[in-house]
Amino acid sequence: MTRTRPADAGFSLVEMLVVVAIIGVIASIALPGLLRARLAGDEAAAIGSLRTINSSQATYAQTCGGGFYAPSLSELGNPPLGGGFAPFISPDLASAAIVVKSRYEITLAGTPMAGAPAPCTALGPGQTATGYQATATSLTPGGRHFAVNTLGTVWQDDLPFAGVPENTAPANGTPIQ
Repeated sequence: MTRTRPADAGFSLVEMLVVVAIIGVIASIALPGLLRARLAGDEAAAIGSLRTINSSQATYAQTCGGGFYAPSLSELGNPPLGGGFAPFISPDLASAAIVVKSRYEITLAGTPMAGAPAPCTALGPGQTATGYQATATSLTPGGRHFAVNTLGTVWQDDLPFAGVPENTAPANGTPIQ
């Protein structure tokens, strides 16, 4: 009687290496697309934050600031006095002078005007601004940078914005389409 040897069960080392190599090739093809999608999502969030700031500033000026704008993100985060009112902007944007959100640094600045009336928040007289500028500076290498000001147009550039004027178009950048 002859005995037969049972077939080896499982995969050989060569078969496993081939599978690992195939997975590596697929991952190297998919990774750049994933990174581009992540960058596009971060840019969309930054643009959305600037548009939120812009609409909050318009509401603040019309309802609370007597035609003047909030000089900072924290001021937009203050609700009107009297209770029962919501802040002009969400706490995630009003938590600091520079807010990091979706790998972008979001800032807001306005030059206070002496003699401006006190707004309906706890901010005193002469502290509201005639204009504002907000920027979203990318923390990701190769990311675009964005800015908005009193004009309401969102601008983009490959270089960070510095010194965006409050009431005129910035020297660098193009409007987003």
